[in-house]
Amino acid sequence: MFASLKWRIAAGYALLLAIAIGAIGVAIVLSFQGILYAQAQSRVNQTMREIERAALPSDNPLLPAEQSGYETIINSQNLARWESPTTYVQIDAADGSLLAHSSNFGSDRFAPNPALGAKTPGPLYRTDELPAGAFLVEDRYLALGPHGIAIHVGEPLDALQRTFDQTRSAIVAILLGAVLALVALAILLAAQITEPINRLANAMRSTGPDFTQVPRVHEERRDEIGQLSDSFDDLIDRLGEAFARERQFISDASHELKTPLTSINANAQMLLRWGDEDEKLRRESLETIVHESSSLAGMVNGMLTLAKADRGDAIPKEPVALATLVDDVVRGANQRAVEKGLSLRVEPGDEGRVLGDPHLLRQLASNLIDNAIKFTDAGEVVVRIERDGPHVRLLVRDTGPGIPEHERAQVFDRFYRADRARSRVVPGTGLGLAIVRSIARVHDGTVEAQAAPGGGSLFVATFPGMADPLAFTESQ
Repeated sequence: MFASLKWRIAAGYALLLAIAIGAIGVAIVLSFQGILYAQAQSRVNQTMREIERAALPSDNPLLPAEQSGYETIINSQNLARWESPTTYVQIDAADGSLLAHSSNFGSDRFAPNPALGAKTPGPLYRTDELPAGAFLVEDRYLALGPHGIAIHVGEPLDALQRTFDQTRSAIVAILLGAVLALVALAILLAAQITEPINRLANAMRSTGPDFTQVPRVHEERRDEIGQLSDSFDDLIDRLGEAFARERQFISDASHELKTPLTSINANAQMLLRWGDEDEKLRRESLETIVHESSSLAGMVNGMLTLAKADRGDAIPKEPVALATLVDDVVRGANQRAVEKGLSLRVEPGDEGRVLGDPHLLRQLASNLIDNAIKFTDAGEVVVRIERDGPHVRLLVRDTGPGIPEHERAQVFDRFYRADRARSRVVPGTGLGLAIVRSIARVHDGTVEAQAAPGGGSLFVATFPGMADPLAFTESQ
C-alpha cells in the first residue's frame, strides 16, 4: 500500500507533522511544569520573607533584636500564623536539632540541609521525601545574636503533581487529536495531489494509436497540477494534429506519387514490348519517363527540404540581404515569365537585412515567385522588400485569378491545390508553399496569402529584421 505515491506523501506529511506537534507538546509540558514549580517556589518564598521580617524586627528599639527575633521565631503561636494546609514551617538550631515546627507537621520533619550555614545562608531550594510525600523546601540560615537558626519552609508537591498530571493529560489528548486531524488532512492533501496525476496516467494508458480517443483531463486548477494537466491536454491536441497531418501527408503523397509511377511503369512496359520496333514510340516513352522521374525527383527534394526546414535547430544562420538575394532569384526566373508573356519586376524598397540561411531564404523567394508565375496567365508579377518596424517583409504580388478567402490558409498545406481543375495542367509537386511556410517558421517568421489590390494574389513573408548595420555582412 505504501508503494503508492499518495500514501508515501500522506505518511511523510503525517510523520513531519507528528514530530513537529510532539516537539511543541514536550515544550509546552516542560514550560508548564516549570511554571508550576516557579509558582510553588514563589509561595514558599513569600512565607519565608514573612518569617524573616518577624525574626529581624526594627519597630521596637527598646527590645534587643536577637532576643526578640529568636523568641518570635520559635513561638508556636507565630508558627501557627505562618502555617497553612499547604505550608509547613520547621525551625532548627545551628547544629541541626529541632527547635520548633508548625502543628500540621505531626511527627515528620525536614532533613537538615548540609549545604546551609553561616557561609551559605541561602535561600536554597530542594526536594525532600517524607512519609507524607514529596515536598518543595526552601532553606535559609539566620544569625540572631548568639543564636544561629535554620528555617525550613515547605510545600507538598502532590497537589502540584496532580495539577501537572491532569494538565499534561489534557495537553496530550489535545495534541493526539490534532495529530489525528492533521493525518486526515495529510491524506486529503495527498489525494488532491495524486488524483489528477492518476487521471493523467489513466488518460495516457487509454491513448489510441492516433491520439484521437484520448480523454482530456481539464483540471480546473491554477497551481502546478493545473498547469501539468493543461500541458498534457495541449500535448495530446498537438500530437493528434501532427498525426492527422502525417496521415493526410501520406495519403496525398501516395496520390501524387501514383500518377508518375504509373506513367513510368506503363512507358517502361511499352519500351520492352515495342521499343525496338517503333522509334517514335521509344522516344516518346523515354521522354515521358525522363519527365515523370524528374517530377518524382523534385517531389523527393521538396520533402527533404521540408524535413531540413522542420529541423530549425540544425540550420546555420548568417546576415542576409533579402534585396540582393531576391534580385538573383528574379533574374533566374525572368525567362520563365517571358515564355508566358508576363512582366516580372522588383520594386525599389528596403535592402531587407535578416539573420538566416541564405540557401533556404533563396528557395523561399524562388518558390513564391515560381508559384506566382505558374498561376498567372496574363499581366505581371511584382516583388518588393519593405521594412515594417522591427520586421522585414517580402511581398510577391501577381495578377492571377486570386485565392478564395476560405482557402488562403490551406494553400500552405502539402500537396494542396486551390484550383483542383488546373492541378494536372499546372506543373509542380504541390510542396512549394508548404516549403515556404516551413522555411519562414525556422526563421521565426510567418507567411500568409492575401487578396491583392485590383485582383490577384499577394503573398507576404515576414521576418525579424537586423537593426545593427555594423553587424551585417551582405550575403553573396
